[in-house]
Amino acid sequence: MAPDGGSGAGDRAGTSGETADEGAALLDDLRAAIGRYVVLPSDEALTAVTLWVAASHIQPALQHAPRLAVVGPTKGCGKSRVLDVLHETVHQPMMTVNTSPAVVFRVIGKNPPTLLVDEADTIFGPKAGDKEDLRGLLNAGHQRNRPAWRISGPEHKPTAFPTFAMAALAGIGDLPDTIMDRAVVLRMQKRKPGERIAPFRSRYSVPELNTLRDRLTAWLAPLRSTAEGLVPQMPVEDRAADTWEPLVIVADLAGGRWPVQARAACLAMTGNEVVQDEQTTLKTRLLRDIRRVFEQQVDPESLRSHDLLAALIQDAEAPWAEYGTKGLNAYHLANLLRDFGISPANHRFENGRQAKAYARNQFLDAWARYCPDPAQPAPAAGEAVLAHRAQGKPPAPPLGTLPIGPPGGPSGPKPTR
Repeated sequence: MAPDGGSGAGDRAGTSGETADEGAALLDDLRAAIGRYVVLPSDEALTAVTLWVAASHIQPALQHAPRLAVVGPTKGCGKSRVLDVLHETVHQPMMTVNTSPAVVFRVIGKNPPTLLVDEADTIFGPKAGDKEDLRGLLNAGHQRNRPAWRISGPEHKPTAFPTFAMAALAGIGDLPDTIMDRAVVLRMQKRKPGERIAPFRSRYSVPELNTLRDRLTAWLAPLRSTAEGLVPQMPVEDRAADTWEPLVIVADLAGGRWPVQARAACLAMTGNEVVQDEQTTLKTRLLRDIRRVFEQQVDPESLRSHDLLAALIQDAEAPWAEYGTKGLNAYHLANLLRDFGISPANHRFENGRQAKAYARNQFLDAWARYCPDPAQPAPAAGEAVLAHRAQGKPPAPPLGTLPIGPPGGPSGPKPTR
């Protein structure tokens, strides 16, 4: 059933006014408690985390299990502290850093736990190893009725294991797109001087948060059947609506100012992710344009920073002349390329003078990963070997796929996610 009139003002059937007041006050208390222990990037993010915690208590009534992506550029941004708070407030928490997929498959049932995954790079990053099963579980578990089939038991029968469960994942850098698209994203930052939080101590923090958890259970457990029938009016569409609908349902159940606040947070945070996606697309455009400049210069080993900037800005169809307030500059260029492990360095040119420049071999790895040239497909490995053997020469690496030297300096490029 949809809220009366679809106004998004918190009207709903099957609950009393007293319950609505109780729910709004409880969410206010939970929001205040979370805000005491962590500094979140915005008021909207604090609202989103509060509603995500509450939504975990009606998981059996939900069609989608939104992920909570807690990401930051470096360590020390409060990601693990967010998980500490979630562990004491969500429904049936299951904290894991390096668990077996078989364990997770077997603990998810009709009343699934809330998965809390710290150090998510052990699943998605270069250290992932053989964790593809766990990665697949986290992708599939966003939507109900997406089981994982395994051969199980002494009779080796095909068995369907449920995957549907809410999950919060914390890690440095963005998670894969398949997770980010299904997540409410918290982009954590280090605290500024003057930003204070209460220390998290088990002797008093855990009892306080557990009391809030028990109050959430007492309020929301009887409302699961009501929540299952709600079709809230959403300010977004498609995948974003699937992800945010459980949070908006909780807000509509609570009433008060929460329905409006939830939808405002939804618009603000999904809009922020659109900007992030556009920035990523802009960086890919920059890589393509830089490759074009190198090709026009007959692929020199390096280009001076100011020469590269001049060539980029001269392209009337590119956005670089209007980038920022006065066009793309050296600082902007270095900042946009930093995530690819590319940075300028001092180079000596033919006149003996040194200048800041970009070496072509720094870009080869990024070009191959993010904007491969379809006009020059790499030959199949077997064809290349046969061709060179026929000429009596050892095979050479495919052109345009391997860097001449370590891309981005000794540390190499940052791992992509």
